[in-house]
Amino acid sequence: MKFLVLIYGNPESRKVWDGLSEEQKKESMVGYTELNNALAASGELVVSHSLDDPAATKQVRIRDGQPMTTDGPFAEVKEQLAGFYLLDCESMERAVEIVPRIPEAPFSIVEIRPIRDLNSLT
Repeated sequence: MKFLVLIYGNPESRKVWDGLSEEQKKESMVGYTELNNALAASGELVVSHSLDDPAATKQVRIRDGQPMTTDGPFAEVKEQLAGFYLLDCESMERAVEIVPRIPEAPFSIVEIRPIRDLNSLT
């Protein structure tokens, strides 16, 4: 089964990150590298990426058949999507087991969402 693991940041988690020493930030990035390597070795990692600042985004809405764009950020909430993992693992329980290994998990919100196989609908 495939699961999308969404990592959200907010002003408080950004303060935590900004308050870390350069060595602690480096250790955190090593943690991501180790997690990516372990998930790749187990065959569970499909892809993982960090996302750019929400201010760099565009929101696209289709109105009267035409795309209308607006510059970001857009969310009326504090949490912003910061990065993700796409995993292919045996169960939701296994995906939940992986989350504590994400270096930002202790001070962020992490959501796990099953991926629908749209091919099975046809």
